Amino acid sequence: MENFDELLKKYADFIVRVGVNPQPGQTLIINCPLEGAPLARLCVRSAYEAGARDVQVNWNDNAVSRSRMELGSEEALTDLKPWQLRRYLDYAESEGGVCVLHLIADDPEVYAGLDSAKISRVNAANRKFMAPWQEYTMNDRVQWSIAAMPSAPWAKKMFPDLDTDAAIEKLWKLIFDVCRVTGGDPVGEWKAHLDRLMTLRDKMNAFDLESVHFKSSNGTDLTVGLADKASWESAASKSEKGVVFLPNIPTEEVFTAPHKDRVEGVVYGTKPYVFNGQLIKDFHVTFKDGKVVEHGAEEGADLLGQLLDTDEGARSIGEVALVPASSPINRSGKLFYSTLFDENAACHIAFGASYPGTTADGTRLSKEELLARGMNQSRLHEDVMIGAEDSHITGKCRDGRTVTLFQNGVWAL
Repeated sequence: MENFDELLKKYADFIVRVGVNPQPGQTLIINCPLEGAPLARLCVRSAYEAGARDVQVNWNDNAVSRSRMELGSEEALTDLKPWQLRRYLDYAESEGGVCVLHLIADDPEVYAGLDSAKISRVNAANRKFMAPWQEYTMNDRVQWSIAAMPSAPWAKKMFPDLDTDAAIEKLWKLIFDVCRVTGGDPVGEWKAHLDRLMTLRDKMNAFDLESVHFKSSNGTDLTVGLADKASWESAASKSEKGVVFLPNIPTEEVFTAPHKDRVEGVVYGTKPYVFNGQLIKDFHVTFKDGKVVEHGAEEGADLLGQLLDTDEGARSIGEVALVPASSPINRSGKLFYSTLFDENAACHIAFGASYPGTTADGTRLSKEELLARGMNQSRLHEDVMIGAEDSHITGKCRDGRTVTLFQNGVWAL
């Protein structure tokens, strides 16, 4: 690819300095697959140049992860040690603090063919064990960001007619395009993009909505009541120390918290969803009093059931997000088989936990106070795509007005 090294450096600088935004004196932890080493090395340099006190890199490998899940005993895979949690908490509790960058190279079917029930139990145990650290990220007490790079299995899944090298090059080009790097000024382009999203966020908050209603020709007819004092948010987040960061790169959404007991109707998935390294396709779920009471899928129905049985809160939703069909990810015409990208191609909901920051002063409230506002509690937070090209979305205001939010899949504001 022409100018690849230059584009890769711009990408690295952007995801470090704008994405995770390490501050002088902070430690940056980078979680990265082995094939991402060239990008990780650039991120390390960029972080030090931004003033980071230290940069720690944790390496992982999809092939090793699959072998452990396939051949390891469930007892061993859930035998988690204190250092695995403390390696985050020790830095978070230190004077300089910590921020975390996840570099991912997805293999959409890394666990295809393995025991899905075992995978769900192992991952549930991991989530429970890491819950104290999850409190930091879900409450934006630290900066965190996720960005992607190609892996051979992911590239071949997206471009099966190309050889591996050509598929990886094409996926790199696509990532640079939808992450606004190709134009040469990602910082400037993202500033303009974030300004647009903040304008939409402010308009949504000004409506003072009590619910949103989704309808599309595929059968979706869903009313999502909003949590008490729900606040619409957009791409950028702010840590408890006031540091602005981008949790997801790319991002196109404006989102808020549903009320866990006020979701009614049926919704159909519009894009396949990867859960525990396996695919769920053409799913539907029916809600009554906020909980899923019926569900099915053309592929991965058992897997969907395991997701919904993760814990008591997994059958309710903790996020509703509006994303126009005109987003760069959707306009690319490609299914990414990666939630990081596909959730930014379509409106989506998330099974599981609410983000405390999506209710007024939520990061300062106790779990009991959040629950009283209707904020869902769960160890899970899994986004699934429900937006269609003909989605019609309206909002009911607390003063009785009904406003049109989306017409034919795009913003009407």
